[in-house]
Parts: sequence; C-alpha cells; structure tokens
Amino acid sequence: MVRSGSRRSTATIPIKGSRFAADLLEPIKQKHPKITYADLYQLAGVVAVEVTGGPTIDFVPGRRDSSVCPEAGRLPDAKQGASHLRDVFYRMGLSDKDIVALSGGHTLGKARPERSGFDGAWTKDPLKFDNSYFVELLKGDSEGLLKLPTDKALMEDPSFRHYVELYANDEEAFFRDYAESQKLSTSHPRSTSCKSCE
Repeated sequence: MVRSGSRRSTATIPIKGSRFAADLLEPIKQKHPKITYADLYQLAGVVAVEVTGGPTIDFVPGRRDSSVCPEAGRLPDAKQGASHLRDVFYRMGLSDKDIVALSGGHTLGKARPERSGFDGAWTKDPLKFDNSYFVELLKGDSEGLLKLPTDKALMEDPSFRHYVELYANDEEAFFRDYAESQKLSTSHPRSTSCKSCE
C-alpha cells in the first residue's frame, strides 16, 4: 500500500500492486534520502505523465511518510459502478469532472493480473498519454482492450458521459482538467505515504 496526497490531511490511499513501482523508485530514495516516499511517488507520477506526452502538472513537495497502514477501500473497486466512484472521490472533495479526468490516467499502462487481478491495456498505445482512453470508451468494446465496470460506468452515467465525450473530442480540455484534478486529488491536508504497507 502506498499513501499519497498532500500536506494537510492524514488521508491515505492504499494501491494494490504498488510494491513493484515502489521498488523501482527505491534507488532514487537511497540516493536522495531527504525526499519523502510520499513526495517521491507523486513526483514520479507527474513526471511519467509529462514524459509520455501529457500535461505538465505542478508539483508541490511537503508530503509526510507514515508507518501506519491505511484502511482498505480508499481507491475505487474496479468491479463497481457510478455510485461507488462518487462515494470514493466525493469524500476527497472531488467532482464528477475530476472522476472522469482522473480515470483518463488509464490511457497509460496496463493492468496486470498479478498486481490487480485484471489483464490488459485500455488503449492501443499504453506508453503515450493522450485522450485515446476516452476515444476507445466511445467505441464500445474493442477487441484486446480492457474495459472495467468502472470504465463502463463512465459511459452509462449521463454526467460522467458528458465529460467522456468532451475529452474524446478535445484533448486540450482533457489535459487541462487532468492536471487540475490530479493536483486537487493530491492536495488534501498532510497526506502521507507508507512504503512498508502492502
């Protein structure tokens, strides 16, 4: 489990399968011991988005690490629907627009069964940050591409679908809203990271 967020909250977010990414960042942490794991994980995320073609996201350091493991259920359960997404994200002060914009992060990478229980990429080029996640959602089921129940919920809920359609047709709007939503999602007070909790 990894805790992530900002300086003012003790809210934590466990991320299943995060040990792999945390281990990749460990040599950087050893070389720069003053950076907290929480800041390192956030910085890695914003850099990954930018170097793969996505927007520049302002990074503000100051997150704290913790040895206390977070409670389960802080991230969406991919098998759930729209009301579950709202339950998870609204408690962080995020909106429907933020939920859809942040879901667009699925444009990068792929799910691996050993880490998440799911297998596959959401887009044809999972190493490029763009709006193709939303384009693929509008196409419906595409052979070889992953669509989780939470992804499908974005199409079924009218408020969510509005943003899916906007972002599929306007990559600049997606980039702007993603950067804003990502910053909001990590700006909760005093957030922390727990490297030892998985």
